[in-house]
Amino acid sequence: MSNCIEAMARHIVEREGGYVDHPNDPGGATKYGVTIHTMRRLGLDLDGDGDVDAADVRLVTVERAVGLFIDRYYQKPGIWRLPEPLQPAVFDMQVNAGSHAGRLLQAVLNRACNADLATDGIIGPGTASAAERAYQAMGDLLVDAYAIERRDYYYRIADRRPKLRAFARRRDGGKGGWIRRAEEFMSAQFHYTARQHHERTAAWA
Repeated sequence: MSNCIEAMARHIVEREGGYVDHPNDPGGATKYGVTIHTMRRLGLDLDGDGDVDAADVRLVTVERAVGLFIDRYYQKPGIWRLPEPLQPAVFDMQVNAGSHAGRLLQAVLNRACNADLATDGIIGPGTASAAERAYQAMGDLLVDAYAIERRDYYYRIADRRPKLRAFARRRDGGKGGWIRRAEEFMSAQFHYTARQHHERTAAWA
């Protein structure tokens, strides 16, 4: 299982890519998915100059990102408790959006199996048990349902916050990185067509 966890973490690093500091990204300076805010919270002063700034973010290695993701975004939130086929999608979302990963899962489980879970983002025994029951009943459709919920979450964020629309829709009107990333974890039959994406984002003008 440890090799599988590491593989999941490395795939996340690949999706996140190298150093970026987009002016509209609330995560700030980021490398391999490790944000400057995370590094400040953990006190990761990699250049030893007494503060944590963009220079430290640039020093993040793939190995450090992988280790941090496994410890802080897989083990600590309890993703290991979930059915294995569901773990890659929730792990990826945990890195991308923190506890929203667990909240989206709980919302899906509440609808799918009347789980009556608090949507607190904590993947404890109750959420894990509900996920197991839902997966036994739905199979991989549960993974699809989670990915669809994630895609809808990104669209809703962009509805509310115009500055973040660049992450959901490209300049040419096509699917932005957020939407493509969510759809990586769902069956092709549930992907939005270009027309559906255009209709969903038409109100953004």
